[in-house]
Amino acid sequence: MKKKNMPVLVVCLLIFVVAVIGLATHVIIRYLPTKERMDLTEYYGQAAEGEAALILGTEKLEQRGLISGEQAYLPLTVVNSYLNQRYYWDSENSQILYSTPSETIAFSSSEEPGGEVWVKDGSVYLSIPFIQKFTDIDAYVYQDPARVAIQYNFSDVNMVNVLKDTYVRFRGGIKSPVLTPVKKGDSLIFMEELEDWTQVATKDGYIGYIDKKKISEPETVTEERDFQREEYTYITMDQPVNMSWHQVTTQEANAYFADAVQNVSGVNVISPTWFYLQDTSGNIASIASQDYVNQAHERGMEVWGLIDNFTAEVSTTETLSRTSSRRNIISQLMDAALGVGLDGINVDFEALTEDVGIHFLQFLRELSIECHKNGLVLSVDNPVPEDFTSHYDRAEQGRVVDYVIIMGYDEHYVGSEQAGSVASLPWVEKGVQDTLAEVPAERVINAIPFYTRLWKTEGGALTSEAIGMDQAQEVIATYQVETYWDNEAGQNYGAYENEGATYQIWLEDAQSIAEKVKLVPKYGLAGVAQWKLGFENSSIWQVISDNLQ
Repeated sequence: MKKKNMPVLVVCLLIFVVAVIGLATHVIIRYLPTKERMDLTEYYGQAAEGEAALILGTEKLEQRGLISGEQAYLPLTVVNSYLNQRYYWDSENSQILYSTPSETIAFSSSEEPGGEVWVKDGSVYLSIPFIQKFTDIDAYVYQDPARVAIQYNFSDVNMVNVLKDTYVRFRGGIKSPVLTPVKKGDSLIFMEELEDWTQVATKDGYIGYIDKKKISEPETVTEERDFQREEYTYITMDQPVNMSWHQVTTQEANAYFADAVQNVSGVNVISPTWFYLQDTSGNIASIASQDYVNQAHERGMEVWGLIDNFTAEVSTTETLSRTSSRRNIISQLMDAALGVGLDGINVDFEALTEDVGIHFLQFLRELSIECHKNGLVLSVDNPVPEDFTSHYDRAEQGRVVDYVIIMGYDEHYVGSEQAGSVASLPWVEKGVQDTLAEVPAERVINAIPFYTRLWKTEGGALTSEAIGMDQAQEVIATYQVETYWDNEAGQNYGAYENEGATYQIWLEDAQSIAEKVKLVPKYGLAGVAQWKLGFENSSIWQVISDNLQ
């Protein structure tokens, strides 16, 4: 009987063993972390011959770099967008220009690899060592697959430390393939914390996930660096700026300086409109006057000569995109400024299109160098920030010029679809706040209007005309307009009917100007400017002085 049961027992035992093995295998398969390595060609993407994947900080880019021998190159577009926007491609001379605070240096290009600037198939690439001349980066270059990892952020970075040897995986989960092993004590860039896993980046270009139990809590770290760059210094006034633009259109009009300022008080800077572009070669017209400057100095005013781009037939883009034209403008400006004893230059280039943005910034860098060599203040006029003017790049302006001026007017303008204030207080204040997000307050000047618009609606058509303060008060008196303080606009408002037409006006007067000037001490701004001399009421100067301090 026992012999008959033995095969049954053996079979049962075998079944049990197989079941245990199966269960153990299942447990192992399910719970044992995989050590399978991620296919890096799949991870970084297939690169063409000579190309390299690019990883900048915590981002894998679609753009590709180049590798020739042991030398790696990054596209100029990537360098400008992520690392350093001051590498400027001078297409006129096929070279890279780099402007420091004291000089502009030229670097020639080649259509062959090996140098600092490589032009391949019409695109510009910069070598890693060349980038490192002026930019604080760490670079990691690898083959198989070809890739370049760049670290460029070393301040206030969230980091974690590895607590025990482990892996960074492609996805969260122990079955996700391994990107790279990491050892106890390694530092990783913290990106995002999930339930059981944390997204991290290694300094050498892997972006993946790590078991959160095997890393420390994030800590904000600033790394000490040996990199030294030349810093900008600024020429600024030791008192609040109170500047008035003086529209001068002929050489003869300079003789009326004394009449224009006879009732002016408190103004310490005057900016006459003396220079403008004549052609795309960078020739400028000048009506600068030594006698005007002398008289202004006698009244305790600095003179910042204004240059504009209002000549309709001269393309600003074509002019500023040529290095020879920029240099011509700057050379002539310096000759004129030194010839009449100017204290500064005010750049009033308006209606700039997006394609001219990089050339305008390079113009300011180059102009800044020459202005500071000659002790001249450089200021630049900007519209109130809007999304469609981001190419003005006020942040970069603020790094290279002495004063960034907000033209805090033209909220509503000739051609607007509806009547409204030229400069309502909330709109002006938001313009200040948005500018301060990019430029230090102590070098921001807020410009206010001395004019308003008289709006006329007749037969469904809306028109307007710009009028000064005294003329606006004459309209109020003539038509016996009842005005009231509009809290929302921060201005006195009035409306009236005449000969079948409706008229509206948002007044610039002592009350509205006072509220705008108060923004200067409120936000610690450098000062105030006014457009334009001649539109004011003579009593407004005391209002400005009283509220500027």
